[in-house]
Amino acid sequence: METALDQVRKAYPKLKPTDVALLTSALVLTGRHALAIYDGQQYSWPEDYDKLTRALVAELEQINQSGDVSKKASKSAPEEEPVSVNVGLMPNLSAGEKALGKRDDLKALLAETIQNGVEFVYSSADLGWQWALDRANWTTISGIEMSRRIKIKASFTEGAIGIETGTQHAKKRGSKKAAVEEHPEPDAAE
Repeated sequence: METALDQVRKAYPKLKPTDVALLTSALVLTGRHALAIYDGQQYSWPEDYDKLTRALVAELEQINQSGDVSKKASKSAPEEEPVSVNVGLMPNLSAGEKALGKRDDLKALLAETIQNGVEFVYSSADLGWQWALDRANWTTISGIEMSRRIKIKASFTEGAIGIETGTQHAKKRGSKKAAVEEHPEPDAAE
């Protein structure tokens, strides 16, 4: 939210602070309540959760069947990488407009911002669809035992770019001793 607030201030320097806050909140909601796009259909979060999960079950069953192996072989084999299934996301302009109420001037700025392209910086828990799909019990939803690990990845594909935070591994840092050896203290005589 803070990053979005700074960007809106820079993009619209003449807006009043309260209008900047309203526009920022609406912009964040367009990402948080993004529309899921799967197999040519749009799904609204959280209303269409059941519809999207039922649509995903067919693909998940195919993935599960393609990887069926005997239980003995799977116990002794090393753990396999999860199969990734992608769900597209599109900013939900109506969710942002709903937050702006009767402010048509701010609705126009919101539409313009999204039309020009927006970059969302988020963690997986920030997006409604990603949060919900991470917690789905696919065995219960599909009615069959899933023998393969499956990872559902919701990412922006339509009208926005998304950068997920917290996905990179921590950088390995050198020891302080090595840093001191590379940059020795200057002599007092120099």
